Amino acid sequence: MYDVTALGELLIDFACVGADKNGYPTLAAKPGGAPANLIAALCAYGSKTAFLGKVGDDAFGRLLVDTMQRIGAETRGIIVDPGVFTTLAFVTVDDRGERSFSFARKPGADTRLRFEELDLSLIDECRDFHFGTLSLTHEPAREATKRAVAYAKAAGKWISFDPNLRRMLWDDPEQAREQMLWGLGQADIVKLSDEEADFLWGCTPEDSLERLHALGVRLAFVTLGAEGCIYSGNGARGRVPAPGGISPVDTTGAGDIFGGSMLSRLLQSGKELGEISAQELHDAAEFACCAASLSTEQFGGISSVPPMEAVLARLHG
Repeated sequence: MYDVTALGELLIDFACVGADKNGYPTLAAKPGGAPANLIAALCAYGSKTAFLGKVGDDAFGRLLVDTMQRIGAETRGIIVDPGVFTTLAFVTVDDRGERSFSFARKPGADTRLRFEELDLSLIDECRDFHFGTLSLTHEPAREATKRAVAYAKAAGKWISFDPNLRRMLWDDPEQAREQMLWGLGQADIVKLSDEEADFLWGCTPEDSLERLHALGVRLAFVTLGAEGCIYSGNGARGRVPAPGGISPVDTTGAGDIFGGSMLSRLLQSGKELGEISAQELHDAAEFACCAASLSTEQFGGISSVPPMEAVLARLHG
């Protein structure tokens, strides 16, 4: 039995680790992709996971499959396709560690995933099915994702969703908003950022909690960057600050690591969604804020997941 099966993009992030005198970045290849980063955090914190996706039959694609195997994820659901290139993302970082992205994805392997290629047994055998909006930008991956979500919901799985706004990957903002709202309407558990709340509704993070619940979300977490997060669910609501003393160099994957860390704690409770207590929600949010914050002190997504010992030391130190 898997705790989480995730569907989506598995790609290479080229992280900026320096620049020459003319401003051209020096880039280091790092394994990533939002759902893959989330899976890496889940594996690091004791969950059993599986991944559904597509990479190219190229050097980067084979490296990514190997990476997912090494972190402990089940990889039989990853298709290696000789007809497409593995998706690449070029990440440049400002002096605050904030990122900007340029994608080589026209098309990328992740967008070419078809429903008929999915190993549905990996959904049958999981507690939570996770997806994000990058799987909804293009066909045939959009149809594959929507059919997989319907399949998981019919099987009674928890559904977790990451809106993961990347404006440059959408033909227009309204299409992005439409697909993000569709995903929110399917989900039981959501990690939303304050930026995404503003994009969707032009509202405060606090007001977005009510909007999420109105769409059917049961457990909602809204991240506030360096300010921590707020959360709501099962009649409880609270705020958790980010830990102090963090020196960020790269925020790539921090939101994904928050999501995976949070899910790991909710799943560890062994309870049904409606039984998770206010204290358990608080503890999940606190653990996730700490893990995500520590991840920003390293470059990349998967490679920046902090070990459990480091997170616990910061929480209890």
